[in-house]
Amino acid sequence: MLVTVVGSYPRVPHEGREFLLRRATEEHQSGRISDAELRQVQDEVVREVLREQAEVGVELATDGGVRWDDPQTAFAGRLAGVRLDGLVRYFDNNVYFRQPVVEGPLEWRGPVLVEDFIFARRESPVAVKAVLVGPFTLACLSQDLFYGDLRELTLAYARALHSEVVELERAGAGVIQVDEPSLLRSPEQLPLVREALEVVFGGVSATTACCTFFGDASRLGPDLFELPVRFIGLDLVSGPRGWELLEAVPPEKGVALGLVDARNTRLEREEEVAEAIERAVGVIGEERVWVNPSAGLEFLPREKAREKLALLARAAARVRGRGG
Repeated sequence: MLVTVVGSYPRVPHEGREFLLRRATEEHQSGRISDAELRQVQDEVVREVLREQAEVGVELATDGGVRWDDPQTAFAGRLAGVRLDGLVRYFDNNVYFRQPVVEGPLEWRGPVLVEDFIFARRESPVAVKAVLVGPFTLACLSQDLFYGDLRELTLAYARALHSEVVELERAGAGVIQVDEPSLLRSPEQLPLVREALEVVFGGVSATTACCTFFGDASRLGPDLFELPVRFIGLDLVSGPRGWELLEAVPPEKGVALGLVDARNTRLEREEEVAEAIERAVGVIGEERVWVNPSAGLEFLPREKAREKLALLARAAARVRGRGG
């Protein structure tokens, strides 16, 4: 059993501290500081985020997406054939992203996130996973002016992601995760997502994961576990009926349990979270369970994100202490 995070972490500082990253970003945009100077500030914030995760008990961390304006444009914006347009709302959250507009054939032009992963892996006190937006969600969040077909656009993104994943594995990524929140809004597209992830992870030996969130995964049924990944992430806050799927988890698969609300500052009760972990362990076994927030933590104040991760870690420790 591992305590982990889904991906993002608050970039805002703890209350009362200076907004160094925001200030540096604004100064970079206005030309007052260089790329290298911005990178130095980002590096320090990434170190801080990694230390913070480790201090509260996270065992599989991420760099928090600190360097990204948003996860979609971090990758799609570096592909040939894509132009970034105006801001659109990210699902039903009060955050926005610059929409990728696909105007030509998608082409991977070289590593996008590899350098960031190498830095995080070197600086982190604990293991680090690489996280990318999945091909179907990228396709759904893009404006398509070229392919004119959702399947073709999804598979084009999948081929680009495969090139990135291969480079991440070469760089030492032992765990690689893609996020597919759009799948929960289009459950009929599960076969397409399966086809696309076969492309993304073809020939990859790292531990692979696909996280779903912002909805109810139970609508996908047991077929969800046919996705070609080792771990499936379930948002059990937005979709508590997802618990019904645990009985259908095949022996070669594991589940990442989204147990604390990543979009609400209310702190859960530790005993209830521990009971939920114990329930899952009783069904599929401790070695096939990850515990994490319901989604990325970017929607919370820094203090609340830390508190929720610490609670998760304490709850997991209680279950381990009971022998599972």
